[in-house]
Amino acid sequence: MGLSSRITDQYLLAFGKNWVWFLLWGIAIAVLGLFAISATALTTLITVITLGLLLVLGGVVVIFDAFTFWRGKGSGFYLHVLMGILYLLAGSILIKNPLAGSVSITLLLGIAYIILGLFRVIYSLSMQMLRWGWSLFNGIITLLLGILIMANWPASSLFIIGLFVGIDLVFCGWAYIMVAIAARNFVSR
Repeated sequence: MGLSSRITDQYLLAFGKNWVWFLLWGIAIAVLGLFAISATALTTLITVITLGLLLVLGGVVVIFDAFTFWRGKGSGFYLHVLMGILYLLAGSILIKNPLAGSVSITLLLGIAYIILGLFRVIYSLSMQMLRWGWSLFNGIITLLLGILIMANWPASSLFIIGLFVGIDLVFCGWAYIMVAIAARNFVSR
């Protein structure tokens, strides 16, 4: 028995003692994900506002850091203050106008998926590693997702972010449920 399987067994044993909590947590996260999918516009706006709040908080921390650590140390001080101000501005814009923020973020997502999809297709075709068809399929799906986002942009901005957050939560919940079942089965052996 290798080290990694012993570590896995230790984790499963620890999880197994509390498998019901992991199961309940997984169900709660999956249900939250289904709610997010059913209310994508609301989820999108909440996500953008939350990102704005995090940027504002980050700006405050960076400016605080500038005045407590960087003051008197030359250009580092001014750069940190400038970075903090940029964080504050970006966060404030997202909070004040989450709809415009979602349009910008969705545009970036669409472009990123197109570029990522192209790179995955090129990589899979050039490398042709074992079962490279799956990598090609992944690249094609990613590329198509980017094209779909861009073809419906800016209208897609109201639901894409919320849809992605919801799907992520459903799969996160599903993973917790599967870990709970595996841990329960491991302990009952």
